[in-house]
Amino acid sequence: SRPILDMSYSRHFLDFQGSSIPSSMKKLVVTKLSQNFREAVTLQHDSPVPLPGDGDLLVRNRFVGINASDINYSAGRYDASVKPPFDIGFEGVGEVVALGLSASADYTVGQAVAYVKAGSFAEYIIVPAKQAVPLPSVKPEFLTLMVSGATAYLSLKELGDLSEGKKVLVTAAAGGTGQFAVQLAKKAKCHVIGTCSSDEKGGFLKSIGCDHTINYKTENVESVLRKDYPEGVDVVYESVGGKMFDLALNALAIKGRLIVIGFIAGYQNPTGLQPIKAELLPVKLLKKSASVRGFFLNHYLSDYKMALQHLLKMYERGDLVCEVDFGDMSPEGKFTGLESVFRAVDYMYMGKNIGKIVVELPHSVSSKL
Repeated sequence: SRPILDMSYSRHFLDFQGSSIPSSMKKLVVTKLSQNFREAVTLQHDSPVPLPGDGDLLVRNRFVGINASDINYSAGRYDASVKPPFDIGFEGVGEVVALGLSASADYTVGQAVAYVKAGSFAEYIIVPAKQAVPLPSVKPEFLTLMVSGATAYLSLKELGDLSEGKKVLVTAAAGGTGQFAVQLAKKAKCHVIGTCSSDEKGGFLKSIGCDHTINYKTENVESVLRKDYPEGVDVVYESVGGKMFDLALNALAIKGRLIVIGFIAGYQNPTGLQPIKAELLPVKLLKKSASVRGFFLNHYLSDYKMALQHLLKMYERGDLVCEVDFGDMSPEGKFTGLESVFRAVDYMYMGKNIGKIVVELPHSVSSKL
């Protein structure tokens, strides 16, 4: 019998809008390890809605974020010790609909919160109160900051050494994290070059301040960089891998830094990697006193809250564009409901998105009033 504040069992779970919280819910579960997301993941229709413990919030998800690494997670690449079945999804935004007694010191029913926690692809999720981020309202824009914004902010702050006049190359610049790398590098008064796959994406990048866009479908990135930046670029924010990694490495200036935040080109391969010309890496780095650094958000969680607060303030001041892509332009339309997560993942891997892909989970409110 765990205490639920203001949710007395005589009324059982009544949420703030007067509709009862159901006893079962839908959620996505990894039932077999595979880099093919559709093969790995199953939509379950009758999972029990979990009960919050003393320090927990029960959050009804309204928006969940799609990440390139969802495929790495469903392929079992992050932690080989975790065996299926396990829950999937990394982040969400929603309302608190029930909470434990000590959690009620800081939260109330009806409050908007965001969180980063495995298992977000579900209608309801338990979030420890100390891991939740209170929000002024339930808006999908806030979701863009949780993983994507924080990754761009912390990687550039910790590893980028940005300063005025530096040349920064962002690959997959119109994507979920790329949009923030572009804007944050511009805030540091850098000259920003962004690669993208369409003229529409190029237009978006120019609208958020990108100085030079390169459409890799119609232009030769290597020759453009060689011609326009003969001295090389100072920082590369790299998330593509494979040939793009090689090309970015070759484009580094003296003392240049290449920050690896992903290698999406390899995520759907059974091996997970596209070959790079790594045997020449020591020579290339030595010749330029250059460096390659990896960045994984989980290793920087001590700075996470600070980064998020900074980004939230920037957004609220109007200093940051948080572009959300609901898939309105995808063949079957907007990503609505957990069943559309599969389409949303496909859409990302086809390189169609501009900004962060978000899935909306609408809920019907059957008021008792």
